[in-house]
Amino acid sequence: MSNVEVERSIEAILMVVDEPVTEVILAQVLERPVEEIEAALAVLEGSYEERGFSLRKINGGWRFYSHPAYSAAVEKFVLDGQQSRLTQAALETLSVIAYRQPVSRARVSAIRGVNVEAVMKTLVTRGLVEESGVEHETGAILYKTTSYFLERLGLNSLEDLPALAPYLPDLDGLDEILDSLTE
Repeated sequence: MSNVEVERSIEAILMVVDEPVTEVILAQVLERPVEEIEAALAVLEGSYEERGFSLRKINGGWRFYSHPAYSAAVEKFVLDGQQSRLTQAALETLSVIAYRQPVSRARVSAIRGVNVEAVMKTLVTRGLVEESGVEHETGAILYKTTSYFLERLGLNSLEDLPALAPYLPDLDGLDEILDSLTE
């Protein structure tokens, strides 16, 4: 494996890592001596000085980071992405979770009448919903809203959510219907 191939292999690995990777791990994966990996990392680190990203050794490992000079642009991108609107399906799913928590994904799907798996992933990714335990009878993961959800809605607690009773049919009857659908 040539120096260029080693450098490109390191770049490819570093593009997919979640945490900094040590020289030793890179050497093991690429089956190269640690000294060769260290030399390749030094070359790569220097080659990114004029880029919008950098290669840095942090916490004992190597990883790509955005260049500090462009932090304002990165911050704007990240924040704008977090402020994008939720779809109607996401809003409906979030409402069900907010009012029925802790609730399983199957229960939310039964209430909405559609599969909510992808929407649930979106809500978890955006930090609006989180896992809150396991349902004892079924082993299903239960979900609840987060403090970020309350913050985004400007609420102090879930008790501040508006009452749903004036807008819904008899909730006891709804529970019976839902229980019959999940059996």
